[in-house]
Amino acid sequence: MGACMSRARSAAARVAPPGRVRIIAGSLRGSRLAVPDLPGLRPTPDRVRETLFNWLQPLLPGARCLDLYAGSGALGIEALSRGAQSVCMVEREPTLVAALRANLDRLGQHAGTVVQAAALDYLARAPQPFDVVFLDPPYAADAWSVAALALRPWLAPRARVYVEHPAAAPAPLLPAHWQALRGARAGAVGYALYRVDTLS
Repeated sequence: MGACMSRARSAAARVAPPGRVRIIAGSLRGSRLAVPDLPGLRPTPDRVRETLFNWLQPLLPGARCLDLYAGSGALGIEALSRGAQSVCMVEREPTLVAALRANLDRLGQHAGTVVQAAALDYLARAPQPFDVVFLDPPYAADAWSVAALALRPWLAPRARVYVEHPAAAPAPLLPAHWQALRGARAGAVGYALYRVDTLS
């Protein structure tokens, strides 16, 4: 059984400062997330999240979501606010894990779970299917390609995967059967939404 089955309880596109991340829309609209000030942490900017969730909105009600490098939790909690059935947030940094759990508890979001683990270690476990995956690893980790390959057994048919990367760098090398549906740039952030048709 996957770990998430049990509760472990801008100018242009500037990254929101830690502690000032807000939920844009849905049942938690206007809520602020308490986010630690840690080196390298880059909450997805409001402008990018607004565009992404406009793309995803028809798919979110009832969706099972995985926020693989959860960080601030901005993506996962935005998904819960907009009607996702469940969100599993994977994060290895203990300070961020504690903040994620505190934010979920404060906002009463019992459909959100937090797993303290490295992303690739989590993906080595017995898989469960997800409809939407947020793939936004630390830029320095250069983990997009290896994480994309490891995700294969975790994706429900026609799953959507969001990928965020530095706009100044080449787009990550992803599996050939990942179909790019939308893509954009905002400031220093490049991002795209893919549909993944599962392989037999």
